[in-house]
Amino acid sequence: MRVVVVGGGIGGLALGAGLRRRGFEVAVFERDTDVAATGGYHITLDERAQSALQGLVEPQIMQRLLASGSALRLRERDAFWDRRGRLLGHGPDLGDSGSIDVDRVTLRMLLAEAVGEDLHLGCSVSGVGLDDHGAPQVLFTDRAPVSADLVVGADGTHSVVARHLAGGPTNSPAGIIGFSGRTLLRDLGPGERQRLRPRSGLAVGPRGAALYLGFLDPVGNAALDAPELRMSVTTGPTYIWGAMFPESAATDSLRDLPCGELRDALLSRFRAHHWAEHTLEVIARADPDSVAAFRFNAASTRAADLAPWPAGRITALGDAVHATPPTAGMGAGAAIRDAADLLEHLSTVAAGTAVLTDAVDRFETGMRRRGSEVLTLAMKTVRWILATDTTLGAAATAASTPILAAAARLRH
Repeated sequence: MRVVVVGGGIGGLALGAGLRRRGFEVAVFERDTDVAATGGYHITLDERAQSALQGLVEPQIMQRLLASGSALRLRERDAFWDRRGRLLGHGPDLGDSGSIDVDRVTLRMLLAEAVGEDLHLGCSVSGVGLDDHGAPQVLFTDRAPVSADLVVGADGTHSVVARHLAGGPTNSPAGIIGFSGRTLLRDLGPGERQRLRPRSGLAVGPRGAALYLGFLDPVGNAALDAPELRMSVTTGPTYIWGAMFPESAATDSLRDLPCGELRDALLSRFRAHHWAEHTLEVIARADPDSVAAFRFNAASTRAADLAPWPAGRITALGDAVHATPPTAGMGAGAAIRDAADLLEHLSTVAAGTAVLTDAVDRFETGMRRRGSEVLTLAMKTVRWILATDTTLGAAATAASTPILAAAARLRH
């Protein structure tokens, strides 16, 4: 069986690696010319995603991933703050967590290595369809079409493949513009180092202004103590942060600013929302070249709305189907689980115990459930942030946070 995968992000590479490992004929086509040319941010892989990945890649790839990942169990409990930097509460104890955080660049490079020569970079896909023999076919802007037994779209939020299948977009703007960057712990002053501590956290203020801080330390908090296997692009304790504002003409215009100007404009916007100056230090001292802006897109949270097409020899997975805002930290993990599930169903076809379209149908049924699960979690935070942008929500946020902060001080 020949499988063509469109898209070399996390989901597409995971599927390509698994297919190659199981002996399928596979080709992964990616428009980027360098797998390291991706957002330098981090993703969380829970135990389900890690288990799925173990079935897709060779053991040595998994070992290198763990040696390059930051174990959640080794950091402090997450924190919640207000716009003044006052502590409001904590997340659950992470001592029993099996989840890891890993640089997106690191994971993508490891998966690309697992796909090997079956990964074709610099290939821009223009469409999909059927060839003269009725087989699925991928069209390119600068090379001859390629046919296959199965085509899988893993080409993200603006998927060419999923749009073809659905007859239109499979997601829409979620109402938030995100801004992200990286700040080394050592670049912060003593006060902020003490307040933020080695933990992740979230601060939400009135009018939809929010700031997430993800703490990543693949060296000090390595999930596997094997320095000789480590290849993380993060080598010291780092806050990989994400700022959020409701989408508007003003916030949307920031997306076109160069990195340094974007950082300054972002600081100005938080100041206009009356955030304490010390809470903005993590942004002010960020590497200016790391600062970027992007729109949150989301598919429907209803499973029945996802993959709204009859099963066939063209399908899709990951954000192409269930585009998920980063507010749950589960999008990449869900794409990996999609890839593992599709591989298992395709293996039954290769073994002669199932028909291809039936296998795809079963895969898409499971994918709809997975997508609905992660989207429901992610959209809870999105809706909470957007709720503070109403007159009532802004007033309630401003009034309640001092009370929550006082209660937190009494508890400690």
